[in-house]
Amino acid sequence: MTDDRPTVLTRGLRKTYPGGTEAVRGVDLTVHPGETFGFLGPNGAGKTTTIAMLCTLARPTAGRALVGGSDVTTDPGAVRRRIGLVFQETTVDPDLTAAENLRFHAELHALPRATARTATADMLALVGLTAQRDRLVRTFSGGMKRRLEIARGLLHSPRVLFLDEPTAGLDPRSRAQVWEHLHHVRTRHAVTLFLTTHYLDEAEHCDRIAVIDDGLIVTEGTPAALKAAIGADRVDLRTADDRTAAARLRDRFGLAAVPAAEGLRIHVPDGAAFVPALCAGLGVPLLSVTVTRPSLDDVFLRCTGRTLRAAGEASP
Repeated sequence: MTDDRPTVLTRGLRKTYPGGTEAVRGVDLTVHPGETFGFLGPNGAGKTTTIAMLCTLARPTAGRALVGGSDVTTDPGAVRRRIGLVFQETTVDPDLTAAENLRFHAELHALPRATARTATADMLALVGLTAQRDRLVRTFSGGMKRRLEIARGLLHSPRVLFLDEPTAGLDPRSRAQVWEHLHHVRTRHAVTLFLTTHYLDEAEHCDRIAVIDDGLIVTEGTPAALKAAIGADRVDLRTADDRTAAARLRDRFGLAAVPAAEGLRIHVPDGAAFVPALCAGLGVPLLSVTVTRPSLDDVFLRCTGRTLRAAGEASP
C-alpha cells in the first residue's frame, strides 16, 4: 500500500532571528511523494533557512512543518531518520576514501554491517564512483565530491533528499553530470527531491517550483505553466531606423516598443507567427529579428518587478 500523504507539508512557517530579521515570513508548501520540487530565488531570499527548518537544523519561530509525516518541532528524531541532506558547502571528509565516508555515515545511522556494505556499493555505482571507492576524497574534483555527498544522503534510504544549491560552484560539465545522477536517483529509488537553486536552467528539471523572494512564496507551479502564464513571447529587432520602426509598430500593429540593448523590444502572444506580418508590414528595413519564449526569469520579473539575476546581485 502506497503512502499518498505529502512528503513535505508546511503551513505558516516563519523564522525570525534575534534583532527582528524575518528570513521566512509565512511559507505554505505541499510536496508530493516522488516529486522533484525546486525552491527558486536569489541568495538571501529564505531558501536555505526554510531547508534548515525542514531538516530540524533551525527551530521555526511560528507555523508548522511535517516531513515524512512527522513534525519537525515535536518529533525531530523521526524527521532525521527519513531525510537525506546535501549541504551547500562540501562536508565529506577529505582524509577518508569514498567508501570510508559512506561507512562512517552508515554507522551514524546504525545500519547493520551487511546492509551498509551492500548500500555502499549500490550508492557508489549509482553516482558513478565505483572505480574511485578507495581513493582519498581530497583527490576528487568538485563534481565528484558532490556526487559522493548525494550517495551519502541516500545511503540510509530516506523518503526525501534535500539539496541546498546542489551544483553551486561547479563547472557546466560537472553540473550536467550531477543532474544526470539525480535523475537516476529519482527513477531508481522513487525518492522525493527537494532542492534550492538560483540557477534558472536547474529549475527546469523540477516537476514543480516555488518562487521565493524576501521570505515569501510569490508564485508556484510547473515550469511550463508558470512560463505560459506570462502569455507573450519577446521579440527583439534591429532596424535601419528604430524611431520610425517604433512609430510603425504602434500605428500599424498596436504594439508598444521599448528600447533594448540593440534595437527595439516588443511582446506578442506568438512571436514566430508574428514575424512574417512584421516583415511585410513594418515598412522599415529589418536587420535582425529574434524571438524568445518566456523564461523563468520572466516569471520572476513578473512576480517581483526585477530579474532573478538582478535580485541575486542585490542580495548581501
